[in-house]
Amino acid sequence: MVYLDHAATTPMRPEAIEALTAALRVVGNPSSIHSAGQGAKRLLEESRERVAATLGADGIEVVFTGSGTEAVNLAIKGLWWSRQADASTSRPRPRILVPAGEHHATIDTVEWLAEHEGAVVEEVPVDEVGRVRLDALAAALERDAASVALVTMIWANNEVGTIQPVAEVARLAARAGVPLHVDAIAAYGQLPIDFHGLRRATDAPAGAGLVALSVSAHKIGGPVGIGALVLDRSATIEPLIHGGGQQRKVRSGTQDVAAAAAFAAAASTVHDRLDADAERMSRLRDRVIAGVLAAVPSAVLSGDARPGGRLPGNVHVSFPGCEGDSLLFLLDMAGVAVSTGSACQAGVPEPSHVLMAMGRSEADARGALRITLGHGSTDADVDAFLAALPGAYAQAARAGLAARATSFDR
Repeated sequence: MVYLDHAATTPMRPEAIEALTAALRVVGNPSSIHSAGQGAKRLLEESRERVAATLGADGIEVVFTGSGTEAVNLAIKGLWWSRQADASTSRPRPRILVPAGEHHATIDTVEWLAEHEGAVVEEVPVDEVGRVRLDALAAALERDAASVALVTMIWANNEVGTIQPVAEVARLAARAGVPLHVDAIAAYGQLPIDFHGLRRATDAPAGAGLVALSVSAHKIGGPVGIGALVLDRSATIEPLIHGGGQQRKVRSGTQDVAAAAAFAAAASTVHDRLDADAERMSRLRDRVIAGVLAAVPSAVLSGDARPGGRLPGNVHVSFPGCEGDSLLFLLDMAGVAVSTGSACQAGVPEPSHVLMAMGRSEADARGALRITLGHGSTDADVDAFLAALPGAYAQAARAGLAARATSFDR
């Protein structure tokens, strides 16, 4: 199988596997005060420091979570609740500013807050490549910054790969005195991230500007089941989970030492090879783009096509006249694993909400395919994909677009 779905999850790196298996032999709860527990705590805290170093943060600022999705939930809900309970102001702060086309971890979280907590979710438009419109965000903040609980945004779009103007958004939030959470899950391991550097560069005051950043281990070659929220010391946040307060009273629960050790091993390896890996993936990405457009001239590349405008490992293309799901299954039968840009619920293909937010047609949004490269991708993988694509596309195009109506609609 040729694996080209690294944005979904990437294979564990050998260094992470070795660290995981070694740490599984460590006995002791890191909260225990006896020598066994303190040995486990030492490994845990060393791992935390290593992860923090790859993000330009301090170890104390890294809160390990069970996933990137949990980190996003903790950041958004925790900041929103905290801002409502702030005794320094009697004014409500119901507004959450969110760019269109975010990951569902963010979309579903803010929608939950709207339904259950009375949050007012304001969608900030994006341009034709999926980049947040800074003028619209600035206008939303200027209308009444004191009523904004937080801004939340993705660092790089997980579907189309467009890199967002994070520094500019962080500066706008800092000037408005509003906290910013950034979902860096798709960007981590492909782009340099410097949490402290961004706060300094954007003149972020205490509690405002970039204060929270989410990442996940399995996107960089670590294990599934652990993520992290980088939380600035000045940020005030309400926890999702109570009972023990093991991590700064922000997240309770016995911590997974082995997963943390494996996360740290993957993070350190990625950090050391970041420039070389990004250059190699960019070269392979450009080969994929050129090959796809040569094989299917009517195909349309999605996202930012400028140098440095998209993730090194991301290719996202809309194929006219066919379902992305059909292409996915046909390529899978040919031994190539890719991803579709659309979500499928109850067997009914749905258009990509990201492409729709970018102003693309429903046909474009339904015919999308995402090809993502990783640390193990090779020229041979690209060759195999490009060899399988013409036949798969021809067959998918003959099948056409599926009818939107089903027997359940009658």
